[in-house]
Amino acid sequence: MRYIYYSFLLINIFSLMSIQEAKSQDDLQKTLLYVGTYSVRGSEGIYVYNFDDETGAFSLLQTVGGVVSPSFIELHPNGKFLYSVNRGGVIPNKKWGSISAFTINPSSGELYALNKQTSNGEGPCHVAVDPDGDYVYVGNYVSGNLVMYPIKDDGSIRVSSDMVQHEGSGANEKRQEGPHVHSVNPSPDGKFIYVPDLGINKIKTYAPNKVDGKLGEAKSEAVAASGAGPRHFTIHPSGKFAYSAEELTSTVGVFAVDEEKGKLTSIQENVSSLPADFKGESYSADIHVHPNGKFLYVSNRGHNSVAIFKIAEETGKLELLKTESVLGNWPRNFMVTPNGKFLLCANERSDNIVIYTINQETGMLSPLDKQIKMPSPVCLKMLHLE
Repeated sequence: MRYIYYSFLLINIFSLMSIQEAKSQDDLQKTLLYVGTYSVRGSEGIYVYNFDDETGAFSLLQTVGGVVSPSFIELHPNGKFLYSVNRGGVIPNKKWGSISAFTINPSSGELYALNKQTSNGEGPCHVAVDPDGDYVYVGNYVSGNLVMYPIKDDGSIRVSSDMVQHEGSGANEKRQEGPHVHSVNPSPDGKFIYVPDLGINKIKTYAPNKVDGKLGEAKSEAVAASGAGPRHFTIHPSGKFAYSAEELTSTVGVFAVDEEKGKLTSIQENVSSLPADFKGESYSADIHVHPNGKFLYVSNRGHNSVAIFKIAEETGKLELLKTESVLGNWPRNFMVTPNGKFLLCANERSDNIVIYTINQETGMLSPLDKQIKMPSPVCLKMLHLE
């Protein structure tokens, strides 16, 4: 009887351990980190990680091949699909890139390919999804155009329904010789799309017709400071302010947002993201507001840092607090986790993703002693599975 009792006790202990281990694994899999890359130095395409957004722990779940340089990625609002823009094209003997659609396994977060479409331009560099989930928008840097694609019910992409070609140039003769669409940013309600164009030095606002699938003419445009080169763009959680990372001058442009008309009005120009004594070359890349609305972050390629700004609550204006080393080379995209606890920075040239904890009161960053090592990380997106 004693042997049977001990056996029963051991079985229950092992069962409990198995249940706890399975629960732990399930908890870890609830948050997924997706990483887009350039196809260099052995990169296998899109990388999928389990990520614990309470501790910063991570583990590789999947790599997704079959795409050439899936540099920028975006999630569908319903969490069921992911889209990437790729340097590799689908039309033979044409320099155009492509856009890929993937379905997301609702249990594991793994990706499975759905279909591809041509990007209708050279150098696709940014992809966004309409907040209602009906359309995908792609910006082509080299060609300087914006393209709109309807999404099918199964998440796959239809052929493009409209395209707008930008025209013009800017003050920097080397980098602003023609249009270079650099990002596509829907407003939270989806009524407008804000499109920074580095080449023509403007941020154009479109009001897409989602019934007909047409972009139409730009409703308004904001002109950046001369030679600034607007690149990435973010809207404050309040909806009242917007911020543009200006690549060529390593500055930030601050705008008031007319939420009814979509118009941007400049309220602060030439806010440097670099220390006053820095004399080398550096180029702003990405920009994000902390979920609490108190801090803004900008990545600097060359200075290899993340700039930390304080946001004035009433005016939206910026004050540079500090620049934090990225512990690597050429920080491109970065992200703040939805819970506001961590900042993850993708260093393209040093093949590492650095994880920082964020001080919720000061906005300061403290790196963890663990990094994600992988080839040429470019873009980071996070999904919480229910």
